[in-house]
Amino acid sequence: MIKVVALGDVHDAFPMVWRALRASAAMTDEGTPSAALEAGRIQVVLLGDLVHYKTREAYAKAIGEATFDPSNPEHLQRAADVQLRDVRRLNAFAEAAQGHVHVLIGNHDAAELEGTPRLSTRGGLPHDEFDPEKGGVALPTDVRNWLETFPREVVLHGVQFAHAGPTPSLQQYDDFFYGDADTKRWWYEKPHWVRDMGFRFGVYGHTPMPEGVWIDQEHGLAMIDALGQGEFLELMLDEDRLDVHVARLASR
Repeated sequence: MIKVVALGDVHDAFPMVWRALRASAAMTDEGTPSAALEAGRIQVVLLGDLVHYKTREAYAKAIGEATFDPSNPEHLQRAADVQLRDVRRLNAFAEAAQGHVHVLIGNHDAAELEGTPRLSTRGGLPHDEFDPEKGGVALPTDVRNWLETFPREVVLHGVQFAHAGPTPSLQQYDDFFYGDADTKRWWYEKPHWVRDMGFRFGVYGHTPMPEGVWIDQEHGLAMIDALGQGEFLELMLDEDRLDVHVARLASR
């Protein structure tokens, strides 16, 4: 039996990532992988979107300014530097965990690797911090190389983990993905897709859950883009067991 710690889209929630890893016994107080993680008794799955902050306010907080100016190259470069620091810290942690930390590629990560499309926040703020033509910095080679290793799904004991959904079309971040209404609505309009694809259960992000982690036990799926609300998912798994628990971090 294994314990799986599943964390939704990261974006500006890296502090929540470190807290969740410690709370779930995957990380020691010193910030290293726990013995249980190193041995594979715990598996960690992050659903992607390591890059880009969700709001202008989050960008400002990250660079230590009252406001964030996306036309200011210094602001863009500082926003990039903070993200790169956290991504590299996660990379080092994953490498030390001996293959038991799985990071999936999200659409924001893929957009930076491919250079298109140029994404923005819901408020219309462009994510230009890794665009040298806009005053940002080029994605460094070491980070690019790591992002390129991210899979589009992980399946553990028949449970699928993917960034946006269970079908191949929801795992290719192309024009169809961005133009198809199912990308954001499938989980409540067509939840049967998880079982149709042959999975016991599915765990997904991409669609923010402002009320916290959402579980549909009937159809066997969880939507967990709720790190900003201090929530993530823990699962106890083997071939015969499937226990799902919403973990909540204490407010500070």
